Amino acid sequence: MALLISCSFFAQAQVQTPTSGAQGHISAGSGQPLAGVAVGVKGTTLGASTDEKGDYRIEGLTPGTYTLGARLVGFTSQEHRVRVSAGETAAQNFMLSESTEQLSEVVVEGKQANKFARKQSEYVAKMPLKNLENPQVYSTIGKELLSEQLVFSVDEAMRNAPGVQKMWEATGRAGDGGSFYNSRGFVVQSQLRNGIAGNVTSDIDAVNLEKLEVIKGPSATLFGSALTSYGGLINRVTKRPTDSFGGEVSMAAGSYGFHRVSADVNLVDANAPAVQPKALAFRLNTAYTYEDNFQSQGFAKNLAVAPSLTYRPTDRLTINVDAELYQSRNVGKQLIFFYYPTAQLGFDRADKAPVDYRNSYTGGGLTQTSRSANFFGQVNYRIAPGFTSSTNLTSSHSYSNGFGPYFYFLPDVALDSTAGPGTHHLARADQSTNNSRNQVFEVQQLFNGDFRLGGLRHRAVLGLDFLRVDSDIEFFGGAGDVVPLGVPGYDYGRTFNGGALTSFYATLTQKSTYPVTTKANTYSAFASDVLNLTDQLSVLAALRLDHYDNKGGLLYVPVQAYSQTTLSPKFGAVFQPVLDRVALFANYQNSFINRGAYLGTEQQPTDAPRIAKPEQANQVEAGVKLDAASGKVSATVSYYDVRVKNILRDTPTLTNPQAKTQNGTQLSKGVELSVIANPLPGLNVVGGFSYNRSALTRSTDDVNNRRPGTASSPYLANLWLSYRLPEGKLRGLGTGAGGNYASDNKIVNSVSMGTFTLPAYMVLNASVFFDQPRYRLSAKVDNLTNQRYWIGYTTMSPQKLRSVVGSVAYKF
Repeated sequence: MALLISCSFFAQAQVQTPTSGAQGHISAGSGQPLAGVAVGVKGTTLGASTDEKGDYRIEGLTPGTYTLGARLVGFTSQEHRVRVSAGETAAQNFMLSESTEQLSEVVVEGKQANKFARKQSEYVAKMPLKNLENPQVYSTIGKELLSEQLVFSVDEAMRNAPGVQKMWEATGRAGDGGSFYNSRGFVVQSQLRNGIAGNVTSDIDAVNLEKLEVIKGPSATLFGSALTSYGGLINRVTKRPTDSFGGEVSMAAGSYGFHRVSADVNLVDANAPAVQPKALAFRLNTAYTYEDNFQSQGFAKNLAVAPSLTYRPTDRLTINVDAELYQSRNVGKQLIFFYYPTAQLGFDRADKAPVDYRNSYTGGGLTQTSRSANFFGQVNYRIAPGFTSSTNLTSSHSYSNGFGPYFYFLPDVALDSTAGPGTHHLARADQSTNNSRNQVFEVQQLFNGDFRLGGLRHRAVLGLDFLRVDSDIEFFGGAGDVVPLGVPGYDYGRTFNGGALTSFYATLTQKSTYPVTTKANTYSAFASDVLNLTDQLSVLAALRLDHYDNKGGLLYVPVQAYSQTTLSPKFGAVFQPVLDRVALFANYQNSFINRGAYLGTEQQPTDAPRIAKPEQANQVEAGVKLDAASGKVSATVSYYDVRVKNILRDTPTLTNPQAKTQNGTQLSKGVELSVIANPLPGLNVVGGFSYNRSALTRSTDDVNNRRPGTASSPYLANLWLSYRLPEGKLRGLGTGAGGNYASDNKIVNSVSMGTFTLPAYMVLNASVFFDQPRYRLSAKVDNLTNQRYWIGYTTMSPQKLRSVVGSVAYKF
């Protein structure tokens, strides 16, 4: 990973007996020690690399003044001048920031070619840990790839995540976390930012995105259960201020009225010495985006503002303060539900549905306003060599107000009891939110240590966490109508538009409201230790103690207050038969969900409900990770088996139709493969494949042993191939192409409802770019073949057709 710095400068010096040297500590902006950093003495061939504690020592210097340089791929290089006295060892520390520059300049030096591979993370294990040392599977999507693909949103970035499929568009409603995805058969959202809570309810802009970390499998031990799923989690790692002035301003425009302007500006203290880490640095990322719907009605207007400030009063203390401010005004994307059996509909596939793909089936004005305001604070302190403290605070607020149109197919038999199978009508309805708010507050304290005990290396983290979720949401609805399908010239906007629905609600003396006013506090403590038994063999053990305190309230109906304490363990092992090249790994991971009150089959509706045991998901997984061919190939292949128990399943009785039994089970197992490679200079490959088998193994007879309608497509694949000229006058000119494949997706799958399938699809994309030090010209085509396809779980939503976007960026 590290490149030893050496210089080509020649210097004349009087030969003396070497009696002096230099030493110091190197850490990241978070305060975590950085191992493998190359430190060199400019004008000499002397140098060293930092050890696992981030410490280095250089000997053999004669008295004088030298320039020390530090470099680690993925971080900004840094130089310091140091004076060395006779017989003494001078002390010089470094604090490196994650690089905002493309890594192409490193490629020229011949050491780091696989520029899309991020081989270390300080968030996945809550400690700095290389991918090969981590027994957990995760994938990282860096800003270098996003720039090449001309990506503007997290949704677009997620195309590069192996085994992940988008299921729902972002609703914009208070409390939601952007778009809904599926990983390993379970629904997941992007609700974490830099390892802690950070919800954005609308489409999430990528303007301040350093990288996306898609962490696989049940992960409650380190991240809790409130913001994760059994399939894993999505962590957004954001850009932070650097030690140099610079930035980028860009504009883009394209199909469906798309236009966008964005800026990334980094400011530093102009009076600070050029070779010193800046005590104060500020960065602003902001973007405005507008796009019409590809259907007959709809638009999305989004503004993102993300300021961040870093203050370093000493080389041991760093304070980070930043915010995310999102505002969106949009019309919800088309969403069609299924309330009737497919046998009555007369069709069981989306491509057979009697709907016009380009018709929104609405009038204008059905808009919703959404806001997300997230504020973050972090204090990092290096207690001693190898020991750090990180105090993190987040306050996340979301707001929504406006319409939420949705549809469902109305079979002919619903209008005429004598009719046969067939559907010629669409029912339209609305579920709005009224000045709804959701607040999430989290405080997390981490203590990290990298030390030796009994001759063995330990990398440990101790965490304390408090999470509060406070909902004040009001849903209401009632407006709706029935319209015919397949009637040429029918005016679908006449009775179902913003003005008509507003007038309708104004005439109601009492609305049908569905309030959500629940409040819950979670108090947690967790610990994790990676123990190196040998250089090649390490084991991981972790445990979380989680106390959940639900204050009750309303979730459409009254919710009973209750408290519950849960233990969540995690274990893993890594053996590297070829050190730093091949890693065999295995893990056991756990997650849980607090399900609350229910009535058992032996109870009556008037009885006091009982509190369910926490629902539990347990995963076992094994596989191999590679960092081969001198770092040109990074790959992971794994097999996982997730088993969920303590599921509440419906077991109604004559006297208690709402009765449940807590003995349901679910299975989800499969294989995943991811590859990031640089086989030839300038040629890069990013790809993935996954197969998932999911089944409700103990449930009601209606769905027992069937794949859940929320489990997504069993087979998924993604691929991106790109080539960039590495040398010559046209260096930086490149092109890329790739896409995503998903197999048939059964979004309805039961005895009573039958099956309904979203057909398999392959969506292809391409880009071309000319990237220069002062500017970048780019263009892309999404959905190159104009593929008609649908996404959803228990619903179907048509997706955007072919679009073309061009962009120009100026760098300074």
